[in-house]
Amino acid sequence: MDALTDLLDGPRARGAFLLRASLDPPWSVRIEDRAPLCLVAMVRSGAWVRYDDGERVELRPGDVAVTRGPEPYVVSDAPATEPQIVIHPGQRCTTPDGVSLSEAMDLGVRSWGTAPDGATVMLVGAYQMRGAVTQRLLAALPRLAVVRREDWDSPLVPLLGQEIVRDEPGQDVMLDRLLDLLLITVLRAWFARPGARTPGWYRAHGDPMVGPALRLLHDDVAHTWTVAGLAEKVGASRAALAQRFVKLVGEPPMTYLTSLRLAQAADLLREGDGTLDAIARQVGYGTAFALSTAFKREYGVSPQEYRSGAPAPS
Repeated sequence: MDALTDLLDGPRARGAFLLRASLDPPWSVRIEDRAPLCLVAMVRSGAWVRYDDGERVELRPGDVAVTRGPEPYVVSDAPATEPQIVIHPGQRCTTPDGVSLSEAMDLGVRSWGTAPDGATVMLVGAYQMRGAVTQRLLAALPRLAVVRREDWDSPLVPLLGQEIVRDEPGQDVMLDRLLDLLLITVLRAWFARPGARTPGWYRAHGDPMVGPALRLLHDDVAHTWTVAGLAEKVGASRAALAQRFVKLVGEPPMTYLTSLRLAQAADLLREGDGTLDAIARQVGYGTAFALSTAFKREYGVSPQEYRSGAPAPS
């Protein structure tokens, strides 16, 4: 398994929030829902995404944006349009001074906005549960990743547009799976863009020495790897592998492995109910105590605190 496959194997939408937004200008929506990840696909016309620190990016028809929470941001028809709508946790919709807009902007099945056939149409899909998107994926992304229409080709956005407004048995499950497929397709295109700001491990994937070493680590994270053992597997000397790994990935092989093990442990803690002993064995730690010690050193909280949702220290 390569590192990107391992990373993209994580998204599992469960009751994701999806809607078709249809708006006439001027319009501006401030997103404060704290969703870990959200996709915005521009179907008709364009939009601007801007952050409180001044960063702003224009979206054009056919573009897809992936935003990483929980930082708030504004999506609007123009950079200067002030927010008229605020989206809160739980997708509660109000005016900036708190007046509910949920009924006023309801346009039917998963449809929302100011006009049924507005000048701007976009599809929105939000992963609302923290276990639905792995921490490893979130850590690999900037707060805003945009894939331009000319950089990818997929029938998934039109298909999602057709299905999002239907109300049939099993529709929620179908939409969850479509959202997962769309996210994976968009992220694969984003990581593959020339000049993309990608993690070191992604750039190292094609290297004839480090690439196979990364695949070995991801294939069997629980194995008792050593640099010497890893080097033997890829047909290189210990020193050559260690040096090239640091150059391309940015950290030594065993440091990378430790981070990978702890990230997988974090995902397992949030996604399931396995015991700490079982998780420790699954990610390559001999005992729950050893995992707990390493986990707290990395994340600042114990595994139990992390599982219960306690925030890590800043």
